[in-house]
Amino acid sequence: MSRIVGALRRTFGIVRDHVGTDNFGNKYYIIPEQKTWTGRLVRAKRMVEAANPTEFEYLEGNIPMEWDAWIRGRRKVPPSIEELLKNETYRKQIKLKAKESEERDLALLAKEYEEGLVATPAKTLAAGHAASSSFGKKEISEEPTSTANDFQPGSWMPNPKK
Repeated sequence: MSRIVGALRRTFGIVRDHVGTDNFGNKYYIIPEQKTWTGRLVRAKRMVEAANPTEFEYLEGNIPMEWDAWIRGRRKVPPSIEELLKNETYRKQIKLKAKESEERDLALLAKEYEEGLVATPAKTLAAGHAASSSFGKKEISEEPTSTANDFQPGSWMPNPKK
């Protein structure tokens, strides 16, 4: 029976089995292992049919990492819906905890600044590095300066070389 099915697959093209769909609408397929007419074994392939097939509209993160791991062969079984939902809620919890932790750290830092336990960061306007010879000196530009209202073509001449 499997030889007949294999012959039909070879005759009518590649048959792919639908494995699952993610929350973005991407559909995941597996092309089962099969033999060619010469008897050579072609290993199974995994593929995704994007919900948004135009390449220029693809954004990073359009494929969940669980499905990406399955496509790349890092996991043997495709992810279940329960696993996807569990991982999504876990990621949301981690983001919420990180935000709360950052807010606590900022509040603690503000309190330490207020009480004088930590010196406030110095605000400097100096450009460049203090070890350079031109530190603190205003740079003279050799570029032409003009406005569009009074510019005359050919009126600017470069500075003579010293």
